[in-house]
Amino acid sequence: MQLAIELGRPNPKNLQLNVEWVQLAERLGVAIAFSAEAWWSDAVTPLAYLADKTNTIKLATGIMQTTARTPAMTAMTALTLHDLTGGRFILGLGASGPQVVEGLHSTRYHPPLTRTKETIDICRMVFRGEKINYNGKVFQMPLPDSEGKSLRIDHEPADIPIYLATLGQKALVYTGQTAQGWLGTSFSPDHPEAHFQYLSEGANKAGRSLSDLDLCVSARIEIGEDVEAMIDRRRPAVAFNMGGMGSADTNFYNDAFKRAGYANDAKAIQSLWLAGKRASAAERVPDEMVTEFQILGTEEMVRKRLARYKSAGVTTLKLGLDGAAPLGPARFELLEKIIDITKDI
Repeated sequence: MQLAIELGRPNPKNLQLNVEWVQLAERLGVAIAFSAEAWWSDAVTPLAYLADKTNTIKLATGIMQTTARTPAMTAMTALTLHDLTGGRFILGLGASGPQVVEGLHSTRYHPPLTRTKETIDICRMVFRGEKINYNGKVFQMPLPDSEGKSLRIDHEPADIPIYLATLGQKALVYTGQTAQGWLGTSFSPDHPEAHFQYLSEGANKAGRSLSDLDLCVSARIEIGEDVEAMIDRRRPAVAFNMGGMGSADTNFYNDAFKRAGYANDAKAIQSLWLAGKRASAAERVPDEMVTEFQILGTEEMVRKRLARYKSAGVTTLKLGLDGAAPLGPARFELLEKIIDITKDI
């Protein structure tokens, strides 16, 4: 099981720290550095900057939102990063959620899976060096009844791996069919079947197996003696995922926890959150909804939990360290400690 890291928030105060962070990870043998697309930064620009500061570590978007760019621009951006990194770029894509898509990008969220499929179809046409002729439900290229013409991007064919961040059952099946990797969240190594059964179904449909995918799972990790305090600090984030990451009708994080055996808890927490009772929602989060989906505790507890992720079939573990230590020496030291622990697994 290889390891991956997440970049810190890119701003003038920590720009150099981010460079040192990724360079340290590279020296320690970390496989991938992911750049997120959140409320403060796009996922692409930091990677373009880091491409010249690194040599071997793979650089990935985690994720680029399919609704924030046209498919052609997504493909062109991927080709540029492919060139800048010397072939080390991984295109991580995801649909995001309706609140962000419709609130921030002024684009209709539905149908997310169809949009994702068509985006990947078009990206791969570009990567193969083909002229773009596409007649989909969401995208038509060139536009009918327009002055547009079929164009080819002026770039030689390129092999760019595509990882998909998916949680819904149909989207997981599609990921198993087509992607080189899966970017998983809300994942419990005690219930991997909540996701893996659908990924396997898709892989089998495409004549391949689950082992053909890089199963890259995110997990928040913290090492310490006061486990109860760690759990309490993380209840609000779990409550936010249950109630705030989506709407009452569309929340794939909530659905994933339900499939892992927490249906009653997930529903109750969501109801409290949507009613504006956020503190009560956090208090309603049981310990297990924290400890089963995150890696917390003493070094020995963390070692056992890391081994559990490996035995569950996870091939890349993306370490979420932002809640454990600020970007800087403390986080650097924590990464070195985790690397040492994984040597025994």
